[in-house]
Amino acid sequence: MKTMKDNIDSTKLPRRGFLGLTAGLAAMAATPRLLAETEEKSGTPGAAKSPAPGRRRLGSLEVSSIGLGCMGMTNGVYNPPRSHEEMIPVIRGAVDRGVTFFDTAEIYGPFTNEDLVGPALRPIRDQVVLATKIGFQLEGNTWNYNKRNSRPENIRRALEGSLRRLQTDHVELLYLHRADPSVPIEDVAGTFKELIAEGKIREYGLSEVSPATVRRAHAVHPVAALQSEYSVLERVPEAGTLQVCQELGIGFVPYCPTARAYLADIYNEYSRFAPEDRRSSTGFCTPEALVANRPILQLVREWGVRKSATPVQIGLAWLLAQDPRIVPIPGTTKLHHLEENLGAAAITFTAEELAEFRAALKALPVQGVRAPETVQVDR
Repeated sequence: MKTMKDNIDSTKLPRRGFLGLTAGLAAMAATPRLLAETEEKSGTPGAAKSPAPGRRRLGSLEVSSIGLGCMGMTNGVYNPPRSHEEMIPVIRGAVDRGVTFFDTAEIYGPFTNEDLVGPALRPIRDQVVLATKIGFQLEGNTWNYNKRNSRPENIRRALEGSLRRLQTDHVELLYLHRADPSVPIEDVAGTFKELIAEGKIREYGLSEVSPATVRRAHAVHPVAALQSEYSVLERVPEAGTLQVCQELGIGFVPYCPTARAYLADIYNEYSRFAPEDRRSSTGFCTPEALVANRPILQLVREWGVRKSATPVQIGLAWLLAQDPRIVPIPGTTKLHHLEENLGAAAITFTAEELAEFRAALKALPVQGVRAPETVQVDR
């Protein structure tokens, strides 16, 4: 059974999904966001300045309110890898539509994603914010999730490789992709602090770490952004991660913000994923969980009717409404899907609507997601 976005006929997408598109693209660049920006507390130089209309802040970095996750373009975990000829127009098209924040990583491929993103953005390098991630032990062209290496010398080695592939002399945001249990986070933060002083990076971030780890790193040098999975379905960051980010003035970057395309409403309990498709091993993508979680999708559909939007747009707009420092990075390989994602920037919620949505969401069972206590452990 076909389950990939590539197999969906774009001419059959719901018309109302694009009713707000023009306004949404304008909102990316020219209208105030739905929540007022509060003063940053991180202490990062420039962080207290309000962003331009339609922009948000990750530390001192001003970025579009919705970024572009580039992983799926090359690494084949959700769809077959695409060629540079296919994907460069999507990346450049994102810039044309107001996107300034692009996310990649050393292990995406490995290496092939940075090899794509660098040349695609090189002609307009001064117009964008580049984020990449390091922290795994690579052996040739292979890596293992359980093999971490965030020793200072490996961080520097990995960054030099990323800069070479990205065809730049610096990146605006460098994340520790996953914590290394053998290296104190203070040592990692200290290395990032040195790289900032050297001009190799402007800010640093962490990914999928506990609130306690965030605090320890932040005490060495302010953390600009924390990246973790977050969507209307997978809400584990609400068990402590978002709270520490709000307290310390740290930006939050949700990956898989459309619940691994679940909100795109293109697969169900009768769908089957290929072994290489990451959803084949994702708890909420099992047939049983897809049945159990159907009321959540239905809730989002109903709000789509109310707001003249697609479920994807409602899911992204809901994330944006949670905090003015949240910057989702949905991925796509299609320009019309990119445009649909950006349309979420025009959708607003009143305080009463957010409370109503939250109450309905809390009343629904959810299956196949992380337990709240897992947020207290580095992944």
